[in-house]
Amino acid sequence: MKQKEISLNSLLIDTDHFLLNDEEIGDNHVATSIETPMREDAFNLSDAEKIEKIESHFREIMLTLGLDLTDDSLRGTPKRVAKMYIKEIFSGLNPANEPKIALFDNKFGYNEMLIEKNISFYSNCEHHFVPIVGRTHIAYISSGQVIGLSKLNRIVQYFAKRPQVQERLTMQIAKYLQKVLETDHVAVFIDAKHLCVSSRGVKDDATSTITSFYGGKFQEENTKREFLDSLHN
Repeated sequence: MKQKEISLNSLLIDTDHFLLNDEEIGDNHVATSIETPMREDAFNLSDAEKIEKIESHFREIMLTLGLDLTDDSLRGTPKRVAKMYIKEIFSGLNPANEPKIALFDNKFGYNEMLIEKNISFYSNCEHHFVPIVGRTHIAYISSGQVIGLSKLNRIVQYFAKRPQVQERLTMQIAKYLQKVLETDHVAVFIDAKHLCVSSRGVKDDATSTITSFYGGKFQEENTKREFLDSLHN
């Protein structure tokens, strides 16, 4: 097979010379990396400068759509959207918003799994910029330290508040927990609905997407089964 140079703008699937273009990659929910794709100059502008630029660009989008921005209801929309992007739904792009993690010694000697279920989150599909809505279930077995329960929620929210692919979101949460807890024994299970599936394209509102990560002891069948069984209780 003749080799082709592959850039971030195209993906070669090594099957019968099949080449996906940019639009097809998005429609097939293909991820490119465990890391969120970011430019080196991503934080050269302040939040205020980013809001100003996004406001201007979104105003142009609305005008192109034919909307009347002199209407009282629409006049403030470009700035509202810009502030929402920077301060809320994409705030996880900024490392300055990484949650402050508090760890405690496992003085009780609790060596069984700890499970935090039903952590709700809202993210956005990086292919169409429409919502992903779901729940995350996390488990870990302490190697000597434990984490405050609310920090598990904050970690999920931090990685969810950026343009995402569900597989990447799952891996980012799991790898981050393994790092801060200094243990391989981490499991992450995500069940989510993608509005890019339910509100456009195939328009199937009944399906959800499940992704999972099992590290350390959670790769053992009995431990994995105990975790999965707990999700149904």
